[in-house]
Amino acid sequence: MRTIAIYPGTFDPITNGHLDVINRAKKLFDTVLIGVAISEEKHPMFDIETRVEMAKAATKGMAGVEVEPFDGLLVHFSQQKNIRMIIRGLRAVSDFEYELQMGYANASLWDEIETLYLMPSLKHAFISSSVVRSVLKHGGDVHHLIPSAIKPYLKNRLTCM
Repeated sequence: MRTIAIYPGTFDPITNGHLDVINRAKKLFDTVLIGVAISEEKHPMFDIETRVEMAKAATKGMAGVEVEPFDGLLVHFSQQKNIRMIIRGLRAVSDFEYELQMGYANASLWDEIETLYLMPSLKHAFISSSVVRSVLKHGGDVHHLIPSAIKPYLKNRLTCM
């Protein structure tokens, strides 16, 4: 039986921390679907097409990893795809309360959905898209925070690359 999980997020941009969680999830599931949320209310730095392209570039060659955009509730997207497992990354204790609340909210909308929380390695525990965007905004070097495959997408936003 083929096992599949969805790893949702805005991936604005995708980071080495995200890839760490994807690699951990790949050890548990045959397929990991990266669900790139449109999330216009978050005012992403990159448009949805670019975020999907970056996720595809970062995971190119990774067997069993797929990338798709979605809009609306994650539970509805999961139901459309017939995926009953959500992967979420936990970097710090501060993530836990929010992620637990979202897990319970999703379960209240569909009682067949489960959420599996994975921690990145300590090396990547501090990395978030917000950190990358902040460093970019202030002209800092992000090469150690992002997959090398997405560097071309950031060139016009980088001064220290």
